[in-house]
Amino acid sequence: RIFVLGIGFFTLCFLMTSLGGQFSAKRLGDSPFTIRTEVMGALESRGVLRRMSDMLEMLMKRMDILARLENSTDFHKGDEARFPLDRFQPAAGLMERIQAIAQNVSDIAIKVDQILRNSLLNGKVAEGRRDQCEVPRDPKYPDCAGKVEWMRARWTSDPCYAFFGVDGTECSFLIYLSEVEWFCPPLPWRNRTAALPSPPPLPRVQAAFRNDLAHLLDLIGTGKESLSFMKKRIRHLAQQWLRAARRLKQKLKGRQRDQKHILIHIGFLTEESGDVFSPRVLKGGPLGEMVQWADILAALFLLGHSLRVTVSLKDLQSHLGVPPGRGNCPLTNPLPFDLMYTDYHGLQQMKQHMGLSFKKYRCRVRVIDTFGTEPAYNHEEYATLRGYRTNWGYWNLQPTQFMTMFPHTPDNSFMGFVSEELNKTERQFIKSNKVSSMAVVYGKEASIWKGKEKFLAILNKYMEIHGTVYYETQRPPEVPAFVKNHGLLPQHEFQQLLRKAKLFIGFGFPYEGPAPLEAIANGCVFLQARFNPPHSSLNHEFFRGKPTSREVSSQHPYAEDFIGKPHVWTVDYNNSEEFEAAIKTIMRTQVDPYLPYEYTCEGMLERIHAYIQHQDFCTTLSPPLPPKAKSPAMQSPPSPLALSPNATHLVWSPSASRDPHAWPPVDSLQVWVSETRHACTETCRRHGLVCEPTFFRFLNKKEVFLQLSITCDSTEYEMNHLYPAVAENVHECYLQKEPLLFSCAGYNTKYRRLCPCRDYRKGQVALCRDCL
Repeated sequence: RIFVLGIGFFTLCFLMTSLGGQFSAKRLGDSPFTIRTEVMGALESRGVLRRMSDMLEMLMKRMDILARLENSTDFHKGDEARFPLDRFQPAAGLMERIQAIAQNVSDIAIKVDQILRNSLLNGKVAEGRRDQCEVPRDPKYPDCAGKVEWMRARWTSDPCYAFFGVDGTECSFLIYLSEVEWFCPPLPWRNRTAALPSPPPLPRVQAAFRNDLAHLLDLIGTGKESLSFMKKRIRHLAQQWLRAARRLKQKLKGRQRDQKHILIHIGFLTEESGDVFSPRVLKGGPLGEMVQWADILAALFLLGHSLRVTVSLKDLQSHLGVPPGRGNCPLTNPLPFDLMYTDYHGLQQMKQHMGLSFKKYRCRVRVIDTFGTEPAYNHEEYATLRGYRTNWGYWNLQPTQFMTMFPHTPDNSFMGFVSEELNKTERQFIKSNKVSSMAVVYGKEASIWKGKEKFLAILNKYMEIHGTVYYETQRPPEVPAFVKNHGLLPQHEFQQLLRKAKLFIGFGFPYEGPAPLEAIANGCVFLQARFNPPHSSLNHEFFRGKPTSREVSSQHPYAEDFIGKPHVWTVDYNNSEEFEAAIKTIMRTQVDPYLPYEYTCEGMLERIHAYIQHQDFCTTLSPPLPPKAKSPAMQSPPSPLALSPNATHLVWSPSASRDPHAWPPVDSLQVWVSETRHACTETCRRHGLVCEPTFFRFLNKKEVFLQLSITCDSTEYEMNHLYPAVAENVHECYLQKEPLLFSCAGYNTKYRRLCPCRDYRKGQVALCRDCL
């Protein structure tokens, strides 16, 4: 009996200690019997109380058995001499105390159970943390159960979940998935401030043209050679920018413009992306991207918008409101920016750190993309299935969210940059001081000159050759001795060199940089190589991996197609006679300085203003769907298109209604059918027009084939970047199933494509005549 009593006593002590540990582990100084209703520990505490009550009850039963044995006469016979009855008196007192403790523990267990049950019913658990939630089965939230399962297994994989209050309980999962993310329905017992009527939005501030660039220079910051280069460029062109802003202000005649809050994140300058450009600024590295970014900053600022500029990941996270962790959680607050201009590096950083918010806000992104991204590479599923996937595509953005340096394809928006304009006095001075026998070679890196001895020898027979190749201690061996090399020149000194030279000559690389336009603007003739066959990702290492199948017929296709002779000569460098003849003709040709309007400060301001005012990628149009079966009584709405008077193409019908908010305006639309080897880009250009991808939705109908007298024995909806199109040899017509794949680019010898074309403003190919 003593042994049993001892076991019971030590069991009681052990249980008391365990119970105290369960509670006191939460907060030092709490009594073991303090009632706390936190999710973590509540169920464990209640379980311990129940186990303790059960064990004490078992102990009481054993004590009761011992008491009955003690009172039996058989038990005392022969034992009284060794075990007197008075020995058990203390045991009786201990038993009474155990009974009292057991009763108290039982009462406490009942009270804790009642408190927890009441708190579950009333939904008043401290800080909303509970563990009695069930996963709701709501057909409106089909992913809820799967997301809860994921959270059970992975909620510790990112500290951001704990930042939002996730603690491993079912309720914390559901609170997070319904209030931070949106995969589960709101919990009815939660006090949600979202249910309160939201305050009316603050009135939009009107954008006003600025007349000073000093604050922009402060916004750009310091600490990198690349930033210093951009600020020097902005200062150099400041007066031209300010004059252009005044002219555009007069042209808009006081039109109301909302001020946009804009984030400019230059991802390729961040340390995380390697920032390979800054160390090369003073060593002849490529500066085209920084030229473009400097001009974008100047244009956005002068248009009167509110800007934030970041070139570090830390600043990006701060401006976006990224929660601490690894980037799996949404932003802590609604995105404070209407627009975000970035590059491919910045796009990747935004996706990595914005979590689900990236999908929500990606319609506000504008990607500065030097060479462009065609729809076939942009659509992730299609690119993967059809072999178009590269390291730079598959973002599923609207293709016009990508903004290019030159108007390669209308699938993307043409952003551009600016070149310095000359006044009448400067133009006259240049014409009178040109040296007809002076040539400057396009290329600041020695590798560009390698293997060009043949061309240089022919050129040297007629002209004095100048170079601007970077070197530190000794002249690069790739540059022949007869070349006068100036080394790397500051921008204004390079401009002075171009103003004297007659010829600016390229040897095939770099592709599509700003320098040829600067040379032409300073009165030079640009001579470049023709590529036969054209360079593309299929046959040239430079383009391999880029998200475009564009075929480049020369070093600078824009100069070849949009400027041409007498300012631009494109010849076969493999034909020495043609090359030499071109040089002789150029020496005799007089040209004036020429700069396309779209590369002036005013042209760029005009273009960016139109994009900001009219491009809205967050309001999506209904995708085209396969037609459903119709009863004979149902009639299709009449087509808004009509056959042109000469019956060669379709135009917008004068009787059709117009959406006054549609941009570009629909009455600029013309529908042409391509030849089998022509993309829509080329088809429209042949008719003096530009392909307009936003108009594809009006062509993507069977009725359009009939209006063009195209026979369709069958019509299918499929996912293909060449559709809508017709395979004439078999009379099969195809319509586009996926709006993101509407593309001006691409052709196939099997198809003739339906092409949406529009007119454009003189010198401003990005805008139609009524687009401003």
